[in-house]
Amino acid sequence: MHHASEILFTLFIVFVAAQIGGEIAQRLKLPGVVGEIAAGCVIGPSLLGWITPDQIATGMPLDVLAEIGVVLLLFSVGLETRLEDLKKVGKVALLVGVLGVLVPFGMGSVWAHGSGFGWDKSLFVAAAFVATSAGITARVLQELNALQRIESKVILGAAVIDDILAMLLLGVVVSLQGGGGFDLSHLLIVLAGAIGFIAVIGWGGARVMRWNSSWLERPLSPHSPLMIVLALCLGLAYLSTLFGLAAIIGAFLAGMIASESRQRHTLEQQTVPLLALLTPFFFVVTGSKIDLHELANADALLMLAVVTVIAIISKLIGGWLGALSLGQRSAFIIGFGMVPRGEVGVVIASLGLAAGVFNDRIYAIIVAMSLLTAMVTPPVLAWLLKRSGRGDGGVSQAGSESIP
Repeated sequence: MHHASEILFTLFIVFVAAQIGGEIAQRLKLPGVVGEIAAGCVIGPSLLGWITPDQIATGMPLDVLAEIGVVLLLFSVGLETRLEDLKKVGKVALLVGVLGVLVPFGMGSVWAHGSGFGWDKSLFVAAAFVATSAGITARVLQELNALQRIESKVILGAAVIDDILAMLLLGVVVSLQGGGGFDLSHLLIVLAGAIGFIAVIGWGGARVMRWNSSWLERPLSPHSPLMIVLALCLGLAYLSTLFGLAAIIGAFLAGMIASESRQRHTLEQQTVPLLALLTPFFFVVTGSKIDLHELANADALLMLAVVTVIAIISKLIGGWLGALSLGQRSAFIIGFGMVPRGEVGVVIASLGLAAGVFNDRIYAIIVAMSLLTAMVTPPVLAWLLKRSGRGDGGVSQAGSESIP
């Protein structure tokens, strides 16, 4: 009974902190996600200590709720994304995804090697610079009602490609740590499986749903369409992990499939309360994972500043170059939309620490970089979208151009 009370109190603390942080951020004309991440830093181990690593890892369902929250967030984004819309930006999204991986990986490798790491360890460190956190950008685009803009569709499409390439790079650098080289044939098999999963599920599932979605209403429960698509969301999220992809990719595909049903708008309305309850846990837990004590000296702060600048500029350059065909302004929006690393960088940093690739300080710097990019992106992206005009779901002038 005592344990249950402790769990409920912790959930209460996290949820209230998220609401307060989000409210403060919005009053400061910032997206609510910034305040939620900052709230995690405040109530986490570094400051107030109201939630601790032990509570996050074991005993408390915070990580589980956080994972469900981001899965539902990407599912809801998928609900507002039609397959036909993504196909229109396919070539641009591919170029953004590829360059958005290669440029940060190259710049991160050079920085790490120049900082004293051997090339094998430098490549591992560089892997933390690569993968974009789709959850952060998706939340900002959703808050601004900008998911129908051409830039948003390119960002979401590129994020899927980004995840595949990041997964392959991580496989390469992990295999290099033992000095035994890597198995190219295995990586090619993994790549083919990941691409096949996305193609079959995304394209095939959307066609089936477009052909006939009346089966969603056959069960007697009035909420049967929502229950069925939520089951599809969780199932595809699990399946995507079996193919080496992030769970959010499967959730996004599930939402995209459901967007082809005639119940689409009803499903969007019914998921709003679920998102309001669960997504704040993801952003608060993300913010709580940084240990500010490891950064409490000038050398560490200087290194953090350099790493964060490299992380921002490298993604911005990669995304900007890939999207230049849409015009300078849209290319800049897309480049900045690819900047946040969020939980992806945290996961790679955790793997590097466990493998002995780097020490606690480098781990803290990489985690802090991931979270700083996640906090810097929302206000800048919101400003860019509003400045470019019609952040209300309309298409910018660049978005009205033909897609090559």
